[in-house]
Amino acid sequence: MSEVASRKQAHLDLCAHRDVEAGGTTLLEDVHLLHEALPELSAADVDPSIELFGRRLGAPLYIAGMTGGTERAGAINRALAAAAQKAGFAFGLGSQRAIWTDPDAAASYRVRDEAPDIALFGNVGAVQAREKGPAAVAELVEAVRADALCVHLNAAQELAQDEGDRDFRGCVDAIAALVEALPVPVIVKETGCGLSPRTLARLRAAGVEWVDASGAGGTTWPGVEALRGSLRQRALGGLLREWGIPTAASVVYARRAGFSTLASGGIRTALDVVRALALGARAAGLALPFLRAFDRGGSKAVAALAEELTEGVRALLLLTGSARPEQLAAAPRVLGPSLRAWLAVADRAED
Repeated sequence: MSEVASRKQAHLDLCAHRDVEAGGTTLLEDVHLLHEALPELSAADVDPSIELFGRRLGAPLYIAGMTGGTERAGAINRALAAAAQKAGFAFGLGSQRAIWTDPDAAASYRVRDEAPDIALFGNVGAVQAREKGPAAVAELVEAVRADALCVHLNAAQELAQDEGDRDFRGCVDAIAALVEALPVPVIVKETGCGLSPRTLARLRAAGVEWVDASGAGGTTWPGVEALRGSLRQRALGGLLREWGIPTAASVVYARRAGFSTLASGGIRTALDVVRALALGARAAGLALPFLRAFDRGGSKAVAALAEELTEGVRALLLLTGSARPEQLAAAPRVLGPSLRAWLAVADRAED
């Protein structure tokens, strides 16, 4: 097994069975939506569907990218993609870099036969995009017939890996080149540390229109590395375990900067989904809950989780007086003091 494949296998085992969630907060709990006791809606009037990258989703949800590159990862990807097809969710693949080191790994990312109608996100790291160039990345997109490409940013995780990347220069230019060259939208995706106003300004200048504002409060990838590596990895990964911008703040920063925004990072319930949408996200993504559902009970457990999320979103739409997800952006809400403090810091930085 290659080094990349071995690392992906370890990541799956750790995420399925160990404590990999940050001890901090997403700050989504600081978003309090007002209950509408007279919604003047029938449950049949509530339509949670949205359109995303030319595909119709049954609910504003996606199974966020997790894995690929090994036979086990392929089985997980195919099962989760099939669940996304049935539920009407979008689906994200894990990093496709393994294809460049092992062409046989490509099979683990092919899910279109199981999910012909979903909005499918390819995935590559910004450093690898810089090294390989737009033509090679375009081949990855075409190979899986993706509707969009996630370019992930994971500097904190890489620093915690003994074998991780150390040189992050040139990534902004590499992203700009992808935006210019690729036939599908580019989504710049953090991996649990959030996007700051400064980062977002640089992405805007690079022509990026979509971001996944994956913030702190969910799975901590430096924390995952701390569980699998050397004494040095344990020390640095532990230091960075709770590093980052909470998801709620990251989503607001992205929307204020004018991006079409996806939200992930500690999304665990339908209430988290609806709170993220109220802050301006177009859709919200979960990864760890779906991985653990599959590990616990296979496709049946994954389908049950998907149904629970959709039903919860539908109920919360009605209870805020919203017939459609996009109406949540105008729903009355109260923001708690911690989230307001994060937003005030950004306000002062912009002055």
